[in-house]
Amino acid sequence: MKLSIGIVGLPNVGKSTLFNALTKQSIPAENYPFCTIDPSVGIVPVPDDRLYKLAEFSKTQKTIPAVVEFIDIAGLVKGAAQGEGLGNKFLTNIRDVDAIGHVVRLFENSDITHVHGQVNPLDDIQVINLELIMSDAETVAKRLIKIGSDIKRGLKEAKIEEALLMRLSVAFNDQKLASTVDPSDEEFPIYKSLHLLTAKPMFYILNRQSDSKNVDDDENDPRYRALMEFFRESDASFVKVDAANEASVNELDEEEKRELLAAVGIEESGLGALIKKGYEILGLMTYFTTGEVETRAWTTFVGATAPQAGASIHSDFENKFIRAEVIECEKLLEAGSFAAAREKGWLRTEGKQYIVQDGDVMEFKI
Repeated sequence: MKLSIGIVGLPNVGKSTLFNALTKQSIPAENYPFCTIDPSVGIVPVPDDRLYKLAEFSKTQKTIPAVVEFIDIAGLVKGAAQGEGLGNKFLTNIRDVDAIGHVVRLFENSDITHVHGQVNPLDDIQVINLELIMSDAETVAKRLIKIGSDIKRGLKEAKIEEALLMRLSVAFNDQKLASTVDPSDEEFPIYKSLHLLTAKPMFYILNRQSDSKNVDDDENDPRYRALMEFFRESDASFVKVDAANEASVNELDEEEKRELLAAVGIEESGLGALIKKGYEILGLMTYFTTGEVETRAWTTFVGATAPQAGASIHSDFENKFIRAEVIECEKLLEAGSFAAAREKGWLRTEGKQYIVQDGDVMEFKI
């Protein structure tokens, strides 16, 4: 299952620095707009201690984590929907991703130019969101024109689509995202076919710097209070990271990173939380297969049945599914072996209707 998250934001908010930290790749992260023109792509493992405990349990030869594809998309600017900057190219790149990670600058640093001359996170968010909304509004307007003759002829399907398009237009006029419009069951296929940018799952990545003044250093800062109010009102998801610090920490090996985090009392890095948030925002979860040859984390969607989850491995596991042996990861580790788990009644046989749970260890029978 290929999953991609586009990293977007204004120029000079730390997108490329964040991408470098995520992927350990070295792409330009210079102090000027449009440094990133073509999107860079990085495959990032989803942090999951359970995978490595299972690998140790099975004395496995190969360990393969679940992954998310992060795409660094160049900085958008006001007017992108009308082609300002490199707007059309950027918007096309966003259209191809499954979800959007919107990087927002919290830090004040005179050495790093802010494209608008001052740091105001909510204003920055509104600039980006408005550009996405304007692009979607154009898509909807063109679609209304295209189905105009079918509407006049009174075709039922066209009337259904018109009703949806008009509600979307009202939302866009109110500067609301397409995700605020709930399509009916019969409208949903139309809604999906429009490929609207603001219908994509979105979360905000608040980039702060430990060696700079940050908007959230004072919770009474009106800029920070306005930002938090926006998140509450829109029920938006967000994580905080220090992209520059994370990039430095990622130069260390895994053992050194764990020791450093433990020394400052942090259980999980900001990047780990970010990756998990992206996984969560896409409505995904992980199940495992394990044995002496390979222990692997597989990605499926929340609510998947056993055959649907099996499709992540191979289509035969869905089409020819007979049953699956299932046990919770923690229960298997506690039992110490599959045989002991079976004796305790913890290893279960499940059929086609079983809803897979995050952390299940599974063996499919076809």
